[in-house]
Amino acid sequence: ICAHGGNMLAWFLLLCAPLMFGWIRASELTFELPDNAKQCFYEDITIGTKCTLEFQVVTGGHYDVDCRLEDPDGTVLYKEMKKQYDSFTFTASRNGTFKFCFSNEFSTFTHKTVYFDFQVGDDPPLFPNENRVTALTQMESACVSIHEALKSVIDYQTHFRLREAQGRSRAEDLNTRVAFWSIGEAFILLVVSISQVLLLRSFFSDKKTTTTRVGS
Repeated sequence: ICAHGGNMLAWFLLLCAPLMFGWIRASELTFELPDNAKQCFYEDITIGTKCTLEFQVVTGGHYDVDCRLEDPDGTVLYKEMKKQYDSFTFTASRNGTFKFCFSNEFSTFTHKTVYFDFQVGDDPPLFPNENRVTALTQMESACVSIHEALKSVIDYQTHFRLREAQGRSRAEDLNTRVAFWSIGEAFILLVVSISQVLLLRSFFSDKKTTTTRVGS
């Protein structure tokens, strides 16, 4: 999988991200998407391969982003505007390079942090003869069950980490707003207090009166 855009760090991390397990290729990446920017990624897929694209906006603005997926002919397979998270599964209808892009071009000053998981292919069997006609042994069945459970645990951990990061971002943003609001209230209270003191002093200050004597 390859990245195209101005974020060199995301491009470097993406090259290190793919994990090759038999017939399956999985790429996970969390990258920053600046305001008024667009980031595209490319993957070579063979015909008949089942793929799944899942993404989520972790931080930034209203936690939304535009996503677009195209096949090698430029046909749009998936397109969503201002989505916080979503998942899309498809089967490649031809060989070639598929492209999926994330766009933050509608945002004028807010950058986003986006996570995506792109899986290509199916999980390989744990045992070479797992798809045989005869039944699996008790040990093999237990291993398959544990393997499926561990995959579910990994998925849950990933989603919980994303939710934790999103919650922390919202808490920090709320804390910043509360801090600025408190400073503003303190400043307003100080100005009002000084104004009241000056006003009360003006009420009780001695006014000089002038008298005129008339002599005969």
